[in-house]
Amino acid sequence: MWIKVEKQMHLKNINQNQLAKKMGIRNGTLSDFKKGRIKNPSFKLMTKIADALDISLDEFR
Repeated sequence: MWIKVEKQMHLKNINQNQLAKKMGIRNGTLSDFKKGRIKNPSFKLMTKIADALDISLDEFR
């Protein structure tokens, strides 16, 4: 799932720190997601990511 997030970040030209700031969360949460420590991200987390990237949740299917 992180690969899809990373692809969208690249398309939007933002880095992990910028995404975390737009989401209003700690960068460590995204780091945990990236490193696989969060295996099943919550709906709330994925919604925040989608909103921050201005994309539909369907992009993560």
